[in-house]
Amino acid sequence: MSKHFAKRGGFAVAALALAVSSAVVHAGNDKERVIIQFKPGSQAHVEKAVQRAGGNKHVELSKLDAMAVSVPSAALNGLRNNPNIVLVEEDSKRYLLSSQYEPGTPYGITQVQADLVSDAGAGAVKVCIIDSGYDLGHPDLPTNGVTGRFNSGSGNWYTDENGHGTHVAGTIAALANGDGVVGVLPNGNVNLHIVKVFSASGWSYSSSLIAAADECAAEGAQVINMSLGGSRANRTEERGFAQLNSAGVLSIAAAGNDGNTRHSYPASYDSVVSVAAVDSTETIAAFSQQTDQVELAGPGVAVLSSVPRGTGEKVAVTVGSNGYDANGMDGSARAEATGGLVDCGIGDSACAGASGAVCLIERGAISFAEKVQACEAGGGAAAIVYNNEPGPLLGTLGEYSASIPAVGVSDTDGAALMSQLGSSATVSVIDSDWAFFDGTSMATPHVAGVAALVWSQHTSCTNDQIRAALQATAKDLGAAGRDNAYGHGLVQTKAAVDYITANGCAGAGGDTGGDTGGDTGGNGGGKGGGKGGPKK
Repeated sequence: MSKHFAKRGGFAVAALALAVSSAVVHAGNDKERVIIQFKPGSQAHVEKAVQRAGGNKHVELSKLDAMAVSVPSAALNGLRNNPNIVLVEEDSKRYLLSSQYEPGTPYGITQVQADLVSDAGAGAVKVCIIDSGYDLGHPDLPTNGVTGRFNSGSGNWYTDENGHGTHVAGTIAALANGDGVVGVLPNGNVNLHIVKVFSASGWSYSSSLIAAADECAAEGAQVINMSLGGSRANRTEERGFAQLNSAGVLSIAAAGNDGNTRHSYPASYDSVVSVAAVDSTETIAAFSQQTDQVELAGPGVAVLSSVPRGTGEKVAVTVGSNGYDANGMDGSARAEATGGLVDCGIGDSACAGASGAVCLIERGAISFAEKVQACEAGGGAAAIVYNNEPGPLLGTLGEYSASIPAVGVSDTDGAALMSQLGSSATVSVIDSDWAFFDGTSMATPHVAGVAALVWSQHTSCTNDQIRAALQATAKDLGAAGRDNAYGHGLVQTKAAVDYITANGCAGAGGDTGGDTGGDTGGNGGGKGGGKGGPKK
């Protein structure tokens, strides 16, 4: 079966550069952006101290007696010695956790059993998505029951200049309307609140994140999806999520995409569910971080979902009656072409006999751009370049813009195509409203959607009880019991619903979050054998 969507590097998010410098982030003019925690009732005095030091305020965190400010580096020691100030810490950066890569039901929906549970009662639950916005008006996304607020830093919540937030939203709530894909909650019943903290650049600050989470709670959200993270812990942020947990909010975040054992935040706070990514075979993704804080796993490899209209890419290759997986090359023309399939060797010269045909070219010796140009020089209508080593071919034409559609296929498919020379071939690379993304960012909304769907079936349960039920019923993968790659395992909707039905909310347990207001340390040292709650 042909994979109709492919990677598009120009649209790809910066794929979570989690390795943030340990130095405090500079805000320009030799100022450093920090979070200041002050004694209750002393905010006015501290604000004056910041102003006198030549600083300015960015975010007010009144529930935490804190605020984010930028001040000259030379003023930091003075502020730390101010008797009204309890803590001065870095305002850590937070990043989106994805990299980009047939309309219908994506494999992840069935993998997490979302198709086995009705979302008719999902209106009882509100999910808040903290991300890069929401393409309101997308044909596959709900418009009713969706709210948001204007943010002076990132703009209107109902636009998405990055694409990441719209993809996340589709996994949670794409409509079963016969167009595109379906989400975990596909019938337009769930209420969504969108908080846009990321612009096109794909990064923000921990202070903005906790302020966004507070907005989620104020809007009545029970579940918060955070497909984002950063490598530095932040004590103010940690206290904020601990407070939200105590207030009944279930916060869910991406474990990280560095493929190592380093913690990512906010996922690695005890009060937040950390989500790892698996592929369609339920195998841990190579990029998924493995830590003692990983709690659950969700589908996160080649996840098909909505993107802002026209920013995705639909790729198809058909020869005879067979379809083949293909990836559009950066620089390819947006077009569809049909012609007889001809062998053009390695494409190091104008392809003879290619007029009006589809050129089949082997990778090697020269650049992809030169190979496509050789096809064009011979009058070819489209170019298929096949790999000369195992695996799919992901190519770019560099600075060259082709006049014909150009795609890459695997070595195996290339060999199959060589046996069909002369057959009619169609190559299509056109704009789309959907795309495949990879990342723990993509796994996270599967878990958030499942949490909301389970909660909608058992509305009397607490956030901790829902969390415990998800842990207890996750599909055990990898080493027996909880492990650092999969956590408790792949989240399962129907199993969790049935578990609570049989055992009741109290029977599900629920002492999973706890008070995590302590100091986690700059790089997040180990916290023991994982988060609380029942172990399998």
